[in-house]
Amino acid sequence: MLKFISGRLLQAIPVLFIVITATFFLIHSAPGGPFSNDRAVPPQVLKALNARYNLDQPIWQQYVGYLGDLAQGDFGPSYKYPGRSVNEMIFGSLSTTAELGFYALLVAVLIGVLVGVLAALKPNTPQDYVPMSIAMAGICMPSFLLGPLLVLVFGIYLEWLPISGWGDMPGDKILPAITLGSSYAAYIARLSRAGMLEVMTQDYIRTARAKGLPEHIVVLKHALRGGLMPVVAFLGPAFAGLLGGSFVVETIFQIPGLGRFYVQAAFNRDYTMILGTTIFFSVSIVLFNLLSDVLATWLNPKLRHQGQGDKP
Repeated sequence: MLKFISGRLLQAIPVLFIVITATFFLIHSAPGGPFSNDRAVPPQVLKALNARYNLDQPIWQQYVGYLGDLAQGDFGPSYKYPGRSVNEMIFGSLSTTAELGFYALLVAVLIGVLVGVLAALKPNTPQDYVPMSIAMAGICMPSFLLGPLLVLVFGIYLEWLPISGWGDMPGDKILPAITLGSSYAAYIARLSRAGMLEVMTQDYIRTARAKGLPEHIVVLKHALRGGLMPVVAFLGPAFAGLLGGSFVVETIFQIPGLGRFYVQAAFNRDYTMILGTTIFFSVSIVLFNLLSDVLATWLNPKLRHQGQGDKP
C-alpha cells in the first residue's frame, strides 16, 4: 500500500508543475495588470507598485522567483488586499468552503445512494424509470440555474429559508448545500444503480437468498458493500469537485468562502491569489483522488491483491 501511495504522489508532481506553469504564464499574458484598473494612479506610483511586487522584472525572473517562494510554502502577498498574504486568505476562508462542501456531499450521498438502490431493486419498472429520469435532469441542470430557482421558490415566494449568508442557523446551509450537491447526487444515484445491478446477479447473492434470508438483509448486509464500490471511488473526486466548484454557489448565496475570493481575484487580476487558489484546488483534487483510491483498494480484496503485485 505504501508503494502504491508513493507512486501516485510521484505521478502527481509533474501534473502539478504543468498546472502551475500554465496558470502563471496564462494570467501574465492577459491584457492589463493588477493595478491597471485603479483610477487616477500617477505613473510614479504605478512604477513603485510594480517594483514593490517585482512586476517590473522579466517574466522568467518572476516565474523563477515564484517557484522559489512556492517551494517554501509561500503563495506570496495579495496585490489587492495590502498587508494580507494569500496563505492567510486561503486558510482563513477554507473552513467555510469545506463546511459547504461537506454538507453538499452529505446531501449528494444520502439522496444519491437511496435513489440508486431503490431503482436497482426493481429495474425496468416505474420505480427505476422515474428516479433515474429525475437524476438525469439533475445532471443537466447547472448550479447557476438551480440556485436562483431555489431562492425564488423557497426564499422569496414561500419565505421558508434565508436566501443569503452563512451564519450559525441550520437554515442558512440548506439551499446552498442542495444547490451544490444536487448534480453530484444525480451522478451517485446512477453509479449506485449500476453497481447494485451488477452485484445483485452475483452467486453469493443467490446463495444468501437460497438460505431464506429476508431481502432487506440480503441488500443491506451482502449487496451494499460491493454495490457501492463505484460510489466510494467517486467520493474523492466529488469532494474535490465540490470544493473547486463552490465559487458559483458562494457567489449566488453571498457566502464568504474561498470560492468568492477566487472570483474576485479573477476580476481584480490578483495574480498571486489566482495562482494560490488554483494550486490549492489542484492539490486537493490530487489528494482526494488518492484517498478514494486507497479506500476502494482497502474495501476490495481484488484491488488489494493487485496493489501488492499479485503476490501469493
